[in-house]
Amino acid sequence: MEDKKSRALVIGELKAEVPVIQGGMGVGISLSGLAGAVAAQGGIGIISTAQIGYREADFDEHPIETNLRTIKQEIKKAREIADGGIIGVNIMVATREYERYVKAAIEGGADLIISGAGLPMKLPEIAGEAKTKLAPIVSSLKSAEVIFKYWLKKYNRLPDLVVIEGPRAGGHLGFRMEELAEIDDAAYDEEIKRILDRVREYGQQYEKEIPVVVAGGIYERKDMEHYLEMGAAGVQVATRFVTTYECDASPAYKQAYINAEKDDIIIVKSPVGMPGRAIRNAFMERAKEGRIPHGKCHLCISTCKPAETPYCITDALVNAAVGNLEQALLFCGSNAYRAKKLEYVKDIMDEFR
Repeated sequence: MEDKKSRALVIGELKAEVPVIQGGMGVGISLSGLAGAVAAQGGIGIISTAQIGYREADFDEHPIETNLRTIKQEIKKAREIADGGIIGVNIMVATREYERYVKAAIEGGADLIISGAGLPMKLPEIAGEAKTKLAPIVSSLKSAEVIFKYWLKKYNRLPDLVVIEGPRAGGHLGFRMEELAEIDDAAYDEEIKRILDRVREYGQQYEKEIPVVVAGGIYERKDMEHYLEMGAAGVQVATRFVTTYECDASPAYKQAYINAEKDDIIIVKSPVGMPGRAIRNAFMERAKEGRIPHGKCHLCISTCKPAETPYCITDALVNAAVGNLEQALLFCGSNAYRAKKLEYVKDIMDEFR
């Protein structure tokens, strides 16, 4: 590791000594265990609210109410681990009852809400005067402009942080299938520069410091340094944290990453209508062949049509989290194949420190 020390990530009065946000991973992959561990090491730990209550006895009967209750419980547990560190949540805009999830996270004391899978146009309205920081996820200059202009016009507010999520990220992606088939990293770097410049202009015009972090394909320190040199204030890292002892996923899920080869990582069409990146397995092959029967709807994503969906994404992701890999959708980032062993969060954070 190099001697030079990375600079802190500052979001208003929040200060992370290591400019690393651990990316939110649902269902059940980034909960209090992982988020708390990252926060304790000077980064920002993020809990995914996606079907967060899946382990609770009443989840099948009352999924939304169970999730809302569990959001607060997981934030509290993460705080106990975090040793005063920063704890946030990731809430997908496409979540059914999105507004209630945002309010539950605020009531639970989240320091930060990161929101993507759609444009979080009404996030400031829902948050109101809460001190919780608000961070939209964008994938293009166009989407950033839409959010900035709308938030200013409607709420006289700017984001506290912007997350740029590139095409090498894991899970659901804000790109068309054809854009993911041929990724031009140099071209996307130019898009990142345009977003950085525009956010800087907004910040100067309205006298507000708006840090920007870059996500997608960041696996080691040199990846972070690349974006810091471009002007980003930090990075968001997800896949690297899956194969940690502290990650909330099952050992089998982690082992799937360790076993994966580069050719095993594929772009899939999610049953909720968005492209995503995942590890090829027997389940994905069966899903190509026809509809996989499923039970009662778990009220996850607003774009899902239960009667038409080829399989239940909640069931598939819960199976991944608990280690039932034969029935699982294994979301991952483009670098998942690079994982060769389990690591401790502290060792990863020391690399980025």
